[in-house]
Amino acid sequence: MSSIRLSSALRLVSRRTVSSSAKRLVLPTAAALPRVQIPVQQCRSSSHSPFSATAGPPRKKVTINTLRNLYNAKTPIAMVTAHDFPSGLAADLAGVDMVLVGDSLAMVALGMEDTNQLTLDAMLHHCQAVSRGVKGAFIVGDLPMGSYEISPEHAIKSSIRLIQEGRVHAVKLEGGAEMAPTISRLTSLGIPVLGHVGLTPQRASSLGGFRVQGKTLSSAQKLLADALAIQEAGCLGMVMEAVPAEIAEIVTSKLNIPTIGIGAGVGCSGQVLVQVDMLGYYPEGRFMPKFVKLYGDMFKVAKEGIEGYMKEVKERSYPEKQHTYPMGKDETLEAFRAWVKDQDVKKEEK
Repeated sequence: MSSIRLSSALRLVSRRTVSSSAKRLVLPTAAALPRVQIPVQQCRSSSHSPFSATAGPPRKKVTINTLRNLYNAKTPIAMVTAHDFPSGLAADLAGVDMVLVGDSLAMVALGMEDTNQLTLDAMLHHCQAVSRGVKGAFIVGDLPMGSYEISPEHAIKSSIRLIQEGRVHAVKLEGGAEMAPTISRLTSLGIPVLGHVGLTPQRASSLGGFRVQGKTLSSAQKLLADALAIQEAGCLGMVMEAVPAEIAEIVTSKLNIPTIGIGAGVGCSGQVLVQVDMLGYYPEGRFMPKFVKLYGDMFKVAKEGIEGYMKEVKERSYPEKQHTYPMGKDETLEAFRAWVKDQDVKKEEK
């Protein structure tokens, strides 16, 4: 219907702008065209009304150039993880520069024991959900274990799926110099890559567990060599995890791409935290890495909210009148009551 009205409007304006001698046609400007408003139907009675990804003013989109400008200006880059639509939307509306759909979601969102149980298909599912909520921040999707190690072609195939189906802007993979050839192949094809050095959780077993890296001379030397190798391969930046602050600062100073620290001190070019961890969305007693700072207590808020709801349900104080739908006409109610009563009488007579 809207397209028909718009076409009619175009014909009308065109006819009015044709000179009487029919020698010249003056095309209408955009300002001259009538604005066509398409009504949006609201599902007010549905308990599954969709969230809006435009709950706030539109943001200017963060690109690789934006990140490079922040780095050149020595402005710290803020990145958080997200694993679904609400967490992605919250991060984007908060104004973070980067959103990481990290494989940590295996543990914090899916309850798995480690990140290595996560599959590429599962990661795609979460990337799609996050990308629907993030409209301004730069989205990075983790390549889970088993989706990129076999060969560069293996990594290319998985990365294309993350970008094409998952709607992320870049992929992240773990590893140093040994992954440089793969990173080089990816970036040569125009696939942006965020590296990950230091503690690499997917290889925690080979590292003896989740241990701080760079504490010895040889370990620090390897860290720098790895960072330089993946920089040379074309990484747009790299996550540096669980590294002494002094070592991380020196390594950062030797690079010309940003480092995003997690447990690596303030000397990095930016920081990243797992959103579930930083917002306290977990019960008391859960082990937290030293680098996690609490910026909220969402688990307590959620638990107390659910307890309040349960209490009111048991007391029949919820739902109140304002939470229920009114009848359209009183006669409908009376007619329905009479019909039900009549049905009961007929049932008794049988």
